[in-house]
Amino acid sequence: MWHLFAKRKTQWLKLLAAGALVAPGFVLAQAAPEPAARATVKVETLLNELDHPWSLAFLPASQGALITQRSGQLLLWRGGQSGPTPVTGVPEVWVNGQAGLWDVRLSPDFAKNHRVYLSFAQRDSQGQSHAQLGYGTLSADAGHLTDFKTIFVQMPPLQSGINLGGRLAFDAAGNILMSLGDNNQRIEAQNLRSLNGKIIRLTPEGGIPADNPFVGRQDARPEIWSYGQRNPQGLAYNPWNGQLWETEHGPRGGDEINIIQAGKNYGWPLATYGIDYSGSPIPEAKGSHLAGAQDPLYYWRVSPAISGMAFYASAHFPQWQNSLFIAALKEKSLIVLKVKDGKVSGEQRLLSDFGQRIREVQVGPDGYLYLLTDERAGKLLKLSPQ
Repeated sequence: MWHLFAKRKTQWLKLLAAGALVAPGFVLAQAAPEPAARATVKVETLLNELDHPWSLAFLPASQGALITQRSGQLLLWRGGQSGPTPVTGVPEVWVNGQAGLWDVRLSPDFAKNHRVYLSFAQRDSQGQSHAQLGYGTLSADAGHLTDFKTIFVQMPPLQSGINLGGRLAFDAAGNILMSLGDNNQRIEAQNLRSLNGKIIRLTPEGGIPADNPFVGRQDARPEIWSYGQRNPQGLAYNPWNGQLWETEHGPRGGDEINIIQAGKNYGWPLATYGIDYSGSPIPEAKGSHLAGAQDPLYYWRVSPAISGMAFYASAHFPQWQNSLFIAALKEKSLIVLKVKDGKVSGEQRLLSDFGQRIREVQVGPDGYLYLLTDERAGKLLKLSPQ
């Protein structure tokens, strides 16, 4: 009996040291509550047999949507039950683990310039791989990207195909932000001379905005907007207050939602609510809080493996108003968070019995939710309240 007690005590102390447990009375961020009663939705399968689809962007004027597949294809889906068609002119990508073709976003000035932005991994002529960002001009029939131009190449080169980020978002000024994972080089997330574990901000042409927080510093990369991130998988602006929200994979436990601010440190790997996949503490971690760093707005002690997210501001379904929808990979569900006054006030799960990894969620122009499942035979799903 004493041996069992000592073993459990040792395990508890390891978890406490890693930040996976917090001492009573020491709550620094809003932890995920037990999920409320699981709601029901109507699910329509619009496409089957997609190859690990990653991202979705709707074209204006009911022209359909662009879908990326991690294996390197950009597809055009015209709606209805018809299959998608390939869009040509896409750069060749490096496919390895989580690496490949990631996000697709339309320029805020798409009506004028027809630009489509893509994030992806690519191998250079020396055999080194990098996360990259570029854009091409979409043809009138939406079947081809012309004059594709790479505007950003991550340095240092990638060491592996894990923890890569790749999510894109445009701010109100038209600048583009891109999330970059730590690539399993944990402490590099704290190194301002490295772009690992950062969110960067660029002009539409790939230049450095003059108001980026580290412009002019010799000890920091000027592209950096925020740092101390592990694997940022979602970026979206809160439509009610204009804040940039980020979803981030923790290690084993400690998935987070952060509110991203210019120049701020988000703590990884010095602060985390998770532990290593081996069950040991994160070696660099000093607990769940780091003086001078930002605490997460919300976190999960058990990782759902959160990915893309979308705020619901459409008037189409009033019952979904003031909700944030988050795709979950490991948990194979769609998380629904109620948002009030910039905070999370409740949590539900959808599609828990569907049994597929959910990578992407977007609100369509029609007010319905559209999801992509990250499977070898992935799906495009359309959701409405039951």
